[in-house]
Amino acid sequence: MDDDVFETTGGAVRGFRVAGGDVVGARGIPYAAPPFGADRFREPRPAPPWSGVRDGTEFGPIAPQSAELPGAPTWSPGDEDVLTVNVWTPAPGGGRLPVLVWFHGGAYTFGSSAQPDFDGTALARAGLVVVTVNYRLGFEGFGHVPEAPEVPDNRGLSDQIAALRWVRDNIRAFGGDPDDVTLAGQSSGATSVVCLMVMDGARGLFRRAIAHSPVSPFQTRDLAAATTREIAAAAGCPATPEGLASATPQALVEAADRVVDAYRKDPGSGSRHYDPSLFAPVLDGDTLPADPLTALAAGAGRDMDLLLCHTTEEYWLLDAVGSCAKLTTEPQLARFAHDFGLGEDLLDAYRSPDPALLADTYLALFGDLLFVEFTHRIAEAHAAGGGRTYLARFDRRRDRSDGTAVRAWHCADVPFAFGNLDDEHLHFLVGGAPTPEDHALSRRMVGAWAAFAATGDPGWAPTREAGTDAGRTSHVWTPDDQPATDRRPVPPRALWAEVAFPLLCP
Repeated sequence: MDDDVFETTGGAVRGFRVAGGDVVGARGIPYAAPPFGADRFREPRPAPPWSGVRDGTEFGPIAPQSAELPGAPTWSPGDEDVLTVNVWTPAPGGGRLPVLVWFHGGAYTFGSSAQPDFDGTALARAGLVVVTVNYRLGFEGFGHVPEAPEVPDNRGLSDQIAALRWVRDNIRAFGGDPDDVTLAGQSSGATSVVCLMVMDGARGLFRRAIAHSPVSPFQTRDLAAATTREIAAAAGCPATPEGLASATPQALVEAADRVVDAYRKDPGSGSRHYDPSLFAPVLDGDTLPADPLTALAAGAGRDMDLLLCHTTEEYWLLDAVGSCAKLTTEPQLARFAHDFGLGEDLLDAYRSPDPALLADTYLALFGDLLFVEFTHRIAEAHAAGGGRTYLARFDRRRDRSDGTAVRAWHCADVPFAFGNLDDEHLHFLVGGAPTPEDHALSRRMVGAWAAFAATGDPGWAPTREAGTDAGRTSHVWTPDDQPATDRRPVPPRALWAEVAFPLLCP
């Protein structure tokens, strides 16, 4: 049999050899039917089978969105076969290798599995079968459709569960073990992973989880319904099942963009002004019956190993790409703290005595609010519920020749963990061409992911107890030539105790 042709439940797929010939990839394999027409806003349906051998050399279309990301495809109206997976395997002739399934980030609104940092070749060479997934985003995947019991919330999460079922039913053909699956994700993809840990529909489909920089905001059904009314008004359609279905996916994408723009321009619009993200998992009591912190602490994921990581300077990326509001005055900073319900003591712990560093105070506080503290809360909840939890921090930084800093910011850890530092599209994230020390750090991170997926142990001690700074063991990822003194000091976590999580941002 041809090692580059894989028999799946939908039909045969022809893959391709990556450079060196030791890994075979197969792209754009449908795991569910196109979620449009009669299937729009519905649970994912089975993909129709095909005859002959399907070409697996190209990525499938991406979900409706307006983003244009470096090195990645864009969405075009009319692209419908958006629920696809991509596979990289070092064992096309058979085997029982650990499987790693990746869910991309992008604020539940943009992104795809076709981004250059998500190429699975290096992880496959480390002994894993790697699967990356496209799923519904924006209103199509996470918008609330009111008064329609047949239309579920969290359709993007349901897509991810459908992809995991495809893995269960097909991964043996690619040399993977369906009983040894690790989920991994970053940002909203990481929060998706944490949600799947406590969702009944995903139970039994994986045994370990990796979550890098999970993001905190969730929505109640009421908040999600309010967001729907805003988007429907911007689209010029009723906020009803019939009205929303009458608006094209493109119209809803454009309407959501207009709502976001209005929040950006209005400093009085509350917490959404600072970085307006309209979509998040909905705590609907059905598809997602409880917030993950509560469910994990009650033991919902105790049988799963969990590896968590955040970066030291998360929000500096969002500032660099212009997605968050600029704060330049003390009254603006005080209003930011008020809008998120942050106490004066917490703000003072972050505030720099140098007025010129006010923006750094804001970015440090915002990044810790949305990513870092939530990561720590997840670690504590999982440990309290009886699960084995590992915690890490990515702190690789550089000084450029012009004196500016390369930050340890949001997303910078992903190319290192995937072993994809050399793609020029990623040089903005990692601050230019990688050094030999960067490549060595990347090899260590790839090895840690591979070891965790294979054994449940990334190579350092797990969290021992919850609730104290001393109780956590955090591994720090830095290159060998970076001084440890580069690390940004972080205020004691006791100051965060009065802040409620997960955030519910209207």
